Amino acid sequence: MAAFIESGWEYLITHFSEFQLASVGTFLLHESVFFLSGLPFMVLERAGFLSKYKIQSKSNTFDAQGRCVLRLMFYHICVNLPVMLASYPVFKRMGLRTTLPLPPWDVVLTQILFYFILEDFLFYWGHRVLHTKWLYKHVHSVHHEYATPFGLTSEYAHPAEILFLGFATILGPALTGPHLFTLWLWMVLRVLETVEAHCGYQFPWSLSHYIPLYGGSHFHDYHHRVLYTKSGNYSSTFTYMDWLYGTDRATGR
Repeated sequence: MAAFIESGWEYLITHFSEFQLASVGTFLLHESVFFLSGLPFMVLERAGFLSKYKIQSKSNTFDAQGRCVLRLMFYHICVNLPVMLASYPVFKRMGLRTTLPLPPWDVVLTQILFYFILEDFLFYWGHRVLHTKWLYKHVHSVHHEYATPFGLTSEYAHPAEILFLGFATILGPALTGPHLFTLWLWMVLRVLETVEAHCGYQFPWSLSHYIPLYGGSHFHDYHHRVLYTKSGNYSSTFTYMDWLYGTDRATGR
């Protein structure tokens, strides 16, 4: 497997520049993972499949889903892509590299664990700030337009929020100057996690059943369906920050 991955990586760095991979390549990978993992939940909701695992009985209309997709495409092209293009010099200065050999797995996994811990801490406080009255009304309320979330609503947010909370996701990699392979793996895991948290379904195979302190869909769905001043459950991936600061709320799991 390692040889196969390195062979594929060698093809990439031979045919594309570091800038192309770190900016456009990152954007295309993000879009692919995000939409391929999120669209199936939209289809499930529309078709009514696996409804016994759906957390809320309510469903979004086709128009509401379509509006979400169109606005996401606009934000991704007009906000996410320019940020990825502009951030390359910063990551390069901090030590980003694309060369072979790929970093050993213990380094990759240690860095990603650090990213999760740091992102959880920063996201929690950033999210709580967004639930103050003025910021909620003018910024965060966009994300909460969908009280019944589905996978793609995970990135449906005001541009200011995209930049504000996105800082929590990129700070870890910016501090460690990782290999682009590590950065890509972190991004894939983070996208899959947030799509799952917003998917609206709690399956028997959901990770929250198997990973201690993992929030998952039930935890975050509660955050969306109650009044913003009483929601709690502000954490990103794991729930320990809510537990420590007394903002964890009953989810009916």
